[in-house]
Amino acid sequence: MGLIGLCSHCGAPIREGERSCAYCGMPADQPAASRSLPLSAPPPVYRTEADPAPAQRSPARGEKNKWIAILLCLFFGVIGLHKFYEERIGMGILYLLTGGLFGIGWFVDLIVLLFRPNPYYP
Repeated sequence: MGLIGLCSHCGAPIREGERSCAYCGMPADQPAASRSLPLSAPPPVYRTEADPAPAQRSPARGEKNKWIAILLCLFFGVIGLHKFYEERIGMGILYLLTGGLFGIGWFVDLIVLLFRPNPYYP
């Protein structure tokens, strides 16, 4: 069975042989050419577990000031003080033991921090 159009009430697909919309129950008596999505209905938004709503993102970590993180990275980045400020303790310890990932991680973090918005969420 093929698609013959969309419900004029809710915009759900209507298949051949159906006399009413399977979602809203409205009769499908209009010709297929006149069926379309209502102009006032916004498109549906689907969220997955991988993309939580902004209010659900990392409640334990608060917003951080970009300029404090840049100064900490500039002067103490080799020992990972900016990572501790961002509450990323594991990365801070790694930076402490490896000298800022042998200086490469320190330099990359400095560039990345320059392009972050203020305030930001790590």
